[in-house]
Amino acid sequence: MASSSHRGGDYYGAAPYRSREGLSTRAAGGSDEIQLRIDPMHGELDDEITGLRKQVRQLRNVAQDIESEAKFQNDFINQLQMTLIKAQAGVKNNMRRLNKSIIQQGSSHVMHVVLFALVLFFLVYFWSKFLRR
Repeated sequence: MASSSHRGGDYYGAAPYRSREGLSTRAAGGSDEIQLRIDPMHGELDDEITGLRKQVRQLRNVAQDIESEAKFQNDFINQLQMTLIKAQAGVKNNMRRLNKSIIQQGSSHVMHVVLFALVLFFLVYFWSKFLRR
């Protein structure tokens, strides 16, 4: 167990120090490993270890909940993207149809306007001829 921490002003490092809780450390053969010895007089360490285990279990459960929520939201976003892609394709197809329709209708509208203008021109022409007499 290679670690170092501060607790109550005591340092657990490679040098042998004794803490208030009955822990002592010492370097193990010149390596980076630290040997930890627990003084049996302090039984409250078992309670602390049990409490830490419960907290670790709770953290693991929270992490699993976060993971499942992230997966759910990722799936939701993927479905939303697919829906948007389908909607874009539908809008594109409808715009293409609408443009075709406008072009076809537009040419017939132009024809109607030209015919209306010719009829109006002949009506005005004949009306002016009729009023001159």
